Amino acid sequence: MTMIKIWLNDQPVVCEAEQTLSQFVAQLSLPTQGTAVAINQSIVAASEWSTTVIADGDQLALFQAIAGG
Repeated sequence: MTMIKIWLNDQPVVCEAEQTLSQFVAQLSLPTQGTAVAINQSIVAASEWSTTVIADGDQLALFQAIAGG
């Protein structure tokens, strides 16, 4: 298994190579509802998560909507 280094919210993370964004988010055990992800400062639509492959050195920013008022 080949591992790569990416950046998640400015923190280094080691993960499997050839992984889709959908697989990566699932590994984090986060709900997909209300979650947005940017790769290298470009938002990736949720409909593209299953076809977007994370590459070595990518910078991911993960955002979650929080209800409140």
